[in-house]
Amino acid sequence: MNTKRKSTLFCLILAALILLLSACTQDGGESNQKEDKGEVLLPISVNGKEIRVGETTVQTLLDEGLDVSWVDEDFNRITVDPDTQMDANSYYTGGSIKMTDNMSFSISLATDGEAVSLGQAVIARMELHMAAENDKSVLETIAFDGVPVTELNREKAGEKYPDWTGNEVMWLHYGLEYKYDLIFDMSTGDLNGFTVERVCDVDWNS
Repeated sequence: MNTKRKSTLFCLILAALILLLSACTQDGGESNQKEDKGEVLLPISVNGKEIRVGETTVQTLLDEGLDVSWVDEDFNRITVDPDTQMDANSYYTGGSIKMTDNMSFSISLATDGEAVSLGQAVIARMELHMAAENDKSVLETIAFDGVPVTELNREKAGEKYPDWTGNEVMWLHYGLEYKYDLIFDMSTGDLNGFTVERVCDVDWNS
């Protein structure tokens, strides 16, 4: 084989390798995009104020005028004191955001590697149960991922989140960072409640 033919063959092999590498890179990029899409944080809105589970602090809720309370050791519901000190790497349950006398968000808090005040603790979980007696005008002020909860029925949830799993009464997504539960009425398909949770790395024994 002469030098010219060797050079041509080498160029063809090099071009083929470049095309193969490009195809693999594009396929890997699509896979990463799919994974990223599944881990997108879906916010909750209350009275037009956005709450991002895993990011929004209790102080932010208080600054926005929301009625945040807590259950003390005697099971009495008290207004939170944002200056109360919280342990590092800890998870706290028993909080709530009162919407009406009959409807509240249940909330849990988490802290990272440093002890912080309650006001600086992050909302780690939010849960809302809706009932027939709930005031519709209040429900219309609550939105899940930009959709008012009064409009987010089972059919719409399936269209909006086609990669989730479930059945006619629940539609779920449990990712590595976020967990979402949407619960629906079996007869009407209307939303009955939802939960948004950020997976936290905390000391569960604290």
